[in-house]
Amino acid sequence: MKLRHLQYTILVVISCCVLSCKKEIKEHIPVTKNEHKVAIKHAVGFSITEFPDYTLLKVTGAFPESEDVYRYALVKEGTSLTTSSAENTESLANLLESKKINAIVKVPLQSVVVTSTTHIPSLEMLGVDHTLSGFPHLDYISSEQTRTRIDAGEIKELGQNEAMNTEVAIDLNPDAVIGFGVDGQNKSLNSLERAGIPVLYNGDWVEKSPLGKAEWIKFFGALYGKTKEADSIFSTIETAYLDTKKLAQNVTNRPTVLSGAMYKDIWYLPHGESWPAQLIKDAGADYLWKDTKGTGSIALNIESVLEKGQDAHYWIAPGQFNSYSKLAEANKVYAQFDAFKNKKTYTFTSKKGATGGLLYYELAPNRPDIVLKDLVYYLHPELLPDYQPYFYTPFED
Repeated sequence: MKLRHLQYTILVVISCCVLSCKKEIKEHIPVTKNEHKVAIKHAVGFSITEFPDYTLLKVTGAFPESEDVYRYALVKEGTSLTTSSAENTESLANLLESKKINAIVKVPLQSVVVTSTTHIPSLEMLGVDHTLSGFPHLDYISSEQTRTRIDAGEIKELGQNEAMNTEVAIDLNPDAVIGFGVDGQNKSLNSLERAGIPVLYNGDWVEKSPLGKAEWIKFFGALYGKTKEADSIFSTIETAYLDTKKLAQNVTNRPTVLSGAMYKDIWYLPHGESWPAQLIKDAGADYLWKDTKGTGSIALNIESVLEKGQDAHYWIAPGQFNSYSKLAEANKVYAQFDAFKNKKTYTFTSKKGATGGLLYYELAPNRPDIVLKDLVYYLHPELLPDYQPYFYTPFED
């Protein structure tokens, strides 16, 4: 163990020397052009390039409308940085020299802190969930597998994402913290960086397409030396998704779909370029707000929604509601929609973790193939007669 720490200390010292001594870089770094770009087919927010001595993980979509590029050098313990390519503009030496590396990360990770529940499934699917040592607001986690470790005291509570208990996080001394942010400003993550802990941004939630979100498992695969495993897992998800999509695209009847519900007199529903809208389209249905531009939510008044959506055949994901009685109690206008009258309303809120977290928010972005099958089952039941829905269920009454 002491030897491993010594090797990594030497690694960091070498990197500092590279930063401070341009002449030495040119004299001692041999030229090599060997590199391999990991295939990223659907995600647009990150890339992975493997060099003989390190892997460059580049994140270009950390948060909406981000113009920043985050570069992370993933280096195996004991690797010498002096073997990097001097000719390639993205060689580690040149990136260090130009101060374009945001963090040097020792891989494979032995201990990690993640900050979004959407990160949990990737760790579990790759078989590395035992490395998770801390998480902000543990009650949000729904996975039974990870909750077992929480109950055993193996994962520390870190408070809230924007106000993380940095003292506890620093004491954990993880190999990396996987964060996310809406604008790149997070005081907690900045504090961890100043403490010398590598912080990496994960932008899975920014992706527009369902398969784009799911492909971020390759981000974690790179951190654990499991690139091939991540590619295999994603390929299985991709194939299942595309097969179901193909099945649904052959239908002649495309039912109309309404979504969302009111919050404080404002109706929020997905924009036409959002991943929920894409899922509805791929399920062989006609989302009534498909032509709106944007990937987030639209805020509308009840009158406009009633005018356009009153005759919709189905109502998918009506906010946090899970029964017709609760809908009618909240606002009598809800009862005027045909999907309400005809009992064609479906929710993902029925599946919760032991402490109240919604499994859909955690797992659905990673398994769009399951979500798509759920939707096809309800929208076109003749296509998947033997399928058992996982996320979506009919209202309780």
